Amino acid sequence: MAGRYESWVDKQIREATERGEFDNLPGSGKPLPDRNELYDEDWWLKQWIAREGITGDTALPTTLRLRREIEDIQKAAARKTSERDVRDLVDDLNRRIVDAIRGHVDGPPVPLRRVDADAVVRGWRAGE
Repeated sequence: MAGRYESWVDKQIREATERGEFDNLPGSGKPLPDRNELYDEDWWLKQWIAREGITGDTALPTTLRLRREIEDIQKAAARKTSERDVRDLVDDLNRRIVDAIRGHVDGPPVPLRRVDADAVVRGWRAGE
């Protein structure tokens, strides 16, 4: 009977095993992750999201993130300590809204309106 064929890769693995290079590796003797679970075709996407620390807000297109910022502007203003900081916050948001209206950002077309800085300042003063 002729000798068994051993490819170059198989030979390298066999020799490394004989030298003990695979001994005491992290995870050695442990089951593979996700074993005995139902197959999820989006497993790679879920692992990437978890690994990169992506949250729901960071995954949104710019136009929808702006919509959320408009809704939460009073909460953001409440964290500011001066009227100038509140106005700067609103000015920055309005600048990005204008860019979105002009079509300079990604995302679906979303009706956006500029934020009234005076109204936000009134809410900030009232402690809303």
